[in-house]
Amino acid sequence: MTKRVAILGSTGSIGRQTLDVCDLLSLQVVALTAGTNVDRMEAQCRKYRPIYAVMAEESSAKELKLRLGDLPITVLCGDEGLIRVAEMDEADTVVTAVVGMLGLKPTLAAIRKKKRIALANKETLVCAGELVMAEAKKYGAEIIPVDSEHSAIFQCLMNSGKRSEILKLILTCSGGPFFGYSKDQLEMVTKEDALKHPNWKMGPKITIDCATLMNKGLEVIEAMRLYSVPVEQIQVVIHRQSNIHSMVEFCDGAVMAQMGTPDMRLPIQLALTYPNRLPSPAGQLDLYSMADMTFHRPDLDAFPALALALETAKVGGTACPVLNGANEAAVGLFLQKKIGFYDISDGVKAALDTIPVAQATDLETVLMADAKAREIVLKRYSS
Repeated sequence: MTKRVAILGSTGSIGRQTLDVCDLLSLQVVALTAGTNVDRMEAQCRKYRPIYAVMAEESSAKELKLRLGDLPITVLCGDEGLIRVAEMDEADTVVTAVVGMLGLKPTLAAIRKKKRIALANKETLVCAGELVMAEAKKYGAEIIPVDSEHSAIFQCLMNSGKRSEILKLILTCSGGPFFGYSKDQLEMVTKEDALKHPNWKMGPKITIDCATLMNKGLEVIEAMRLYSVPVEQIQVVIHRQSNIHSMVEFCDGAVMAQMGTPDMRLPIQLALTYPNRLPSPAGQLDLYSMADMTFHRPDLDAFPALALALETAKVGGTACPVLNGANEAAVGLFLQKKIGFYDISDGVKAALDTIPVAQATDLETVLMADAKAREIVLKRYSS
């Protein structure tokens, strides 16, 4: 079980909920990292007194350092700061809750120091899954997923026989705010509409990914890497109620499902306490008050982002970082109200159609594919 935690992305939704869990379990927080939210970071530092505090930009780091002048906290910035935190001897677990490719380098650094990785940064496995899993095996590092769906699969597989007995991984999906919408209706949706997730409270980027269903496509690729399962053995099912977080079907026809309230503190806590289970701040599931459980096929015509992700999963290689990088760039533009809803998937398709696929066996190749994809999307919508 975890005793000392470094949290990458402590001011975001997952990071703040991780701190809630640390409070409950009386875990020591030895490092915190953030983007540019100096106010929230200062408050967290004054409460938890970490050894290191890292900001994404130098200007934010300088401001934080001035504010924390009365405390013995070392303030760092950028990639170098993230890697320092990921490697620090004082942490036995690194929670990677940063958004996007920013999490890749520090995750690899933590793996090489044989840390437990509580992984909430799906881009790490989407873009460089083969490399990351090979490094984890080489160094003996634990990777325990924090995403609710992958935590559910992880729990279904705990003491459940051989991986060769898996017939199918079933990833559930709420369907986001636009379930049942036609293509004509989706042409008209706004940023504000897309940020209204029906069940979960998350950051803006992942919430938009849920609205396009790209999030589920990224999770399919992530599941392939985590569990060494081909895409043909992974199924996406729309489950509006979000009470079943995912399922595993075995070769004998048995299906195991993990259920619980839609509260991210449950999978976060398990990642920190595994192989033990402890009382959680997440509420108990009341079966009597649950609505009828429904299951639907995703509409790949109305939600082409998911279709693109599923095809990319089959192709593999650098197509995966291209998919992710193009999507990140397009979602950023959508959040700035510079492009429309379907421009997101159109931009991703343009990048996939333009950039040749190569093997993603080293970090430099992955990062180059990611950068090219972003460039194509930004140029496409620069006018």
